[in-house]
Amino acid sequence: MLDIMLPHYGELRLLRIAVESIVAQTDDRWRLTVLDDNPADRETGIAEYFAALGHPRVQYRRNPRNLGITENFQQAVDLAEAPFMSIMGCDDVMLPRYVERVHQLIDGHPGAVLVQPGVEVIGADGSVVRTLADTTKRRVYAPRFAGTVTMAGEELAVSLLRGNWLYFPSLVWRTEEIKAVGFDPALSVIQDLKLILQLVTRGGTLVADDEVVFHYRRHGESLSASSAVTGNRFSEAREFFLAVAARMDEHGWPRAGKAARWHLSSRIHALTMLPAAAKQRSGDGVRVLTRYAFGKPR
Repeated sequence: MLDIMLPHYGELRLLRIAVESIVAQTDDRWRLTVLDDNPADRETGIAEYFAALGHPRVQYRRNPRNLGITENFQQAVDLAEAPFMSIMGCDDVMLPRYVERVHQLIDGHPGAVLVQPGVEVIGADGSVVRTLADTTKRRVYAPRFAGTVTMAGEELAVSLLRGNWLYFPSLVWRTEEIKAVGFDPALSVIQDLKLILQLVTRGGTLVADDEVVFHYRRHGESLSASSAVTGNRFSEAREFFLAVAARMDEHGWPRAGKAARWHLSSRIHALTMLPAAAKQRSGDGVRVLTRYAFGKPR
């Protein structure tokens, strides 16, 4: 069984698409829990939709208070009971073979802690798109492989610290391992990478597959996109990477420590955000982005 946890913050239209993609899976070894964290004055009709859906493996829970993204992610981890779990985005889409393929990968790699199935990126209208960020992920940072690849140890840490090529909402996690680590409540945007790196230093193995079974929706309205333009994402990222560098050095992984200290992909990302910050006349954002992109590693 796979626990699919679905933290929700957006609109009912996209949520319905996400839920219907899960219900349409070719493999019924899944259970869906929706964690609605919308503020009280936001979209209505969500509870009514789930009541009408009446699916035996779909549970809807509305948070009594707004938790925020990281705390809602942690709630997803706390509530999961199946041996493996995913934390899907409320605007993403599972293709029909997602659950079937994930179970095949788990069966073939029983020691895996993380599974990264094949992903395509879609835009706001649902069509497949080719963005600079995702092209860079695939061609520069992601390992070159056909079929399935297994990675672990410093090799995996260095790869992710040079550029995080994983798609968090599509990942499948070994539940007992993610429960043992959990999300850092002090982080709001980069919390997934910290958790993954902690699992890697605990000895966790990643299995990546190239069969596309997931559609990750990328658009400019997300928290990560807006925080990137203002520079808030990179203020958090600077302290994160420097702390990770120290931990990697202490762990005896000097190459990973060096990759964290330089965090080149994150710096390049900051450079790409400069035109948008300037267009919005965000002086603070421009200063933060410039300092982050060109600052010397410590």
